[in-house]
Amino acid sequence: MIAIDDVLLSDEVVTAKFVCDLDACHGACCWEGEWGAPLLEEELAIIESVWEKVAPLLSEESRKAVAKKGFGTHYGDEGEVLGTPLIKNGACAYLIWDGKGIGKCAFEQAYEKGMIDWPKPISCHLYPIRVKYLKNGTEAWNYNKWKICAPACKNGKKHDVPLYKFLKGAIVRAKGEAFYEMLDACAQGVE
Repeated sequence: MIAIDDVLLSDEVVTAKFVCDLDACHGACCWEGEWGAPLLEEELAIIESVWEKVAPLLSEESRKAVAKKGFGTHYGDEGEVLGTPLIKNGACAYLIWDGKGIGKCAFEQAYEKGMIDWPKPISCHLYPIRVKYLKNGTEAWNYNKWKICAPACKNGKKHDVPLYKFLKGAIVRAKGEAFYEMLDACAQGVE
């Protein structure tokens, strides 16, 4: 376990090898699972603010799902997890398909085209790290192992890239450059 500021990170964040391989997985993390991607409450306002620019990128089914369910949906027995809404087949309502059959995030595509200034929900940006927000203000960051990411693990081993280095941009976005530098220093003692 690594502790930096208010974050507890599992050792696997620095020891696991990982580099996404979209040609192999086709973006399955955007359509597999039972719940939508976790959202922070403040991200609902961001989604609402960029909706008019992002909506035209989405399918009619996705737009209808958002209209019916809202920008976020509560999941779990007691609705304890806020996540992206899903369409009928279980895919994220914010999923779009490229010309090669690869699922991609509509927010990320709009961001890359300069249409909006928000890349995507932080949970998606940090994936396969999952963040649990504890009542004492601490965050627990764990590596979420999922069979659909087997190609990414193979690719990470091939290129010898630790998960935290692959996710540098997301980690810096979430916690800042100084946090990442401390993580990198800690990783030298764990790897």
